[in-house]
Amino acid sequence: MASQTPTTKEQARALLEHLPDDATWDDIVYELAARRSIELGLADAEQGRVADARTVRRELRLRT
Repeated sequence: MASQTPTTKEQARALLEHLPDDATWDDIVYELAARRSIELGLADAEQGRVADARTVRRELRLRT
C-alpha cells in the first residue's frame, strides 16, 4: 500500500500539536514561517538553485 503525502493542512495541524499549550501567536507564526522557508530551500537545492558561501559573499561584497 502506497503511503499518502499529508496535505499542507494536516502538516500544519501536526506542527501545532507539537507546540506547547502556552505557545503564543508569535510562536505559531514563527514555526510556520520557518517550516516554509526550509521547504523552499530544500526545493531550491533539489532544482540546483544554490550558491556556495564564497559566491554569495563575493556577490554581496563581503570579506571571504
